[in-house]
Amino acid sequence: MNAFKRRLTPLALAAAALVATTAAAAPALATGAPAVHAAATTQSAVPIGAFGLDTAALDTAVGLHPGDRAGGQLARVSTPDQIWRGSSSDAFTGRPISPDAHFHVGSISKAFEATVVLQLAAEGKLDLDQTVQYYLPGLLPDSYQPITVKQLLNHTSGLPDMQAGIPNPTTDQLIAEHLDYFTLDDVIHSSLHPADGSTPPLHFTPGSKQEYGSLGYRIAAKIIEQVTGNSFGDEVTSRVIRPLHLNHTSVTEGDTRMPRPALHGYAIDSTGRPVDVSEQGDDATAIISTAPDLDRFISALFSGRLLAPEQLNEMFAAPLDSTGNPLRYADGSDCDTGPAKGTACYGAGLKSVTLPDGTVLWGKTGHDIGYASGVFATRDLKLRTVYAVGTSTADNGGSPAVANRLIAALLTPPQAATPAH
Repeated sequence: MNAFKRRLTPLALAAAALVATTAAAAPALATGAPAVHAAATTQSAVPIGAFGLDTAALDTAVGLHPGDRAGGQLARVSTPDQIWRGSSSDAFTGRPISPDAHFHVGSISKAFEATVVLQLAAEGKLDLDQTVQYYLPGLLPDSYQPITVKQLLNHTSGLPDMQAGIPNPTTDQLIAEHLDYFTLDDVIHSSLHPADGSTPPLHFTPGSKQEYGSLGYRIAAKIIEQVTGNSFGDEVTSRVIRPLHLNHTSVTEGDTRMPRPALHGYAIDSTGRPVDVSEQGDDATAIISTAPDLDRFISALFSGRLLAPEQLNEMFAAPLDSTGNPLRYADGSDCDTGPAKGTACYGAGLKSVTLPDGTVLWGKTGHDIGYASGVFATRDLKLRTVYAVGTSTADNGGSPAVANRLIAALLTPPQAATPAH
């Protein structure tokens, strides 16, 4: 089958950013002075911890800067007293981008999916400690050790990468296939049963380490369908999207259309030409949303509107080893900053990030061809952030520079005006 558009790799977070990974060199398409199209709603600039919203700094942060590798970007920052929303113009068309534009959320969908699995657990419809082999007999190779549902959610399953062993597609291949749609069966079968007939081994004994991956979440989505008799999209819609009135959020299920207004994503072909890849097929777990909807989702999730305390705690619980100590991360590619460097930083569907001042954010990043995004908040919801970038490079694992600039703006309180003499 064709190469998947989304090859999600572990994300290493830098201390001063929501997300920061090393990205391959790419054309710096944003040049000149920052182009900012910002709209802010301000009630008062009351500092929340270290966060007093400097709207001018945030406006500058969201604009396109030289070297951003972005076609356009938007962001939203909220505190209990203040909402700021801003966006750049499109680097290729020059048109302003709505701060409320739609975009592909990539692996932010894992937070939605984990919510559904935990709801089903609370209802007694599945057991987090039961195995994949029990719910989906014959799906995993016989050589695999038992893997529990909880291990799928907290990235301790040891499962191989999606389509392990298949060379990364070229940008031209990604562009040519961006309208293709892949079912859960497509993704799972091609990953566990490569065309060469080999069986990709587990990376480690299930439960012994943590390693971020996406195959486990495709299998968890298949379990959702198995125990409910409904599609993944139907369950997410009925349990999360519709109750929260996320009117601009949808599980695409192969619908390639991009709602308007849209943040356009781009890929640069081998001739250097930018290709709009906003419309794409993706796979059965793909979600399109907006910054206001993601802000509403994370607010409802953290405040307990979607999950009872026992299940919600699973999302914030990094796994422990047999002695009660934090589990080690598999390598140095992720969970590599902060005081707990080298230990597990993912709960069920969420990841923790510690900022330089000690503030801990929880949330999720996402990448699709042409898109990079993130939604994070403090657990008490005193700070909430959403960003989305329409990338202009095929390297979708890289951190958008706007995420770093937003955090820098948030960590620097607004300067008081100098009194006139």
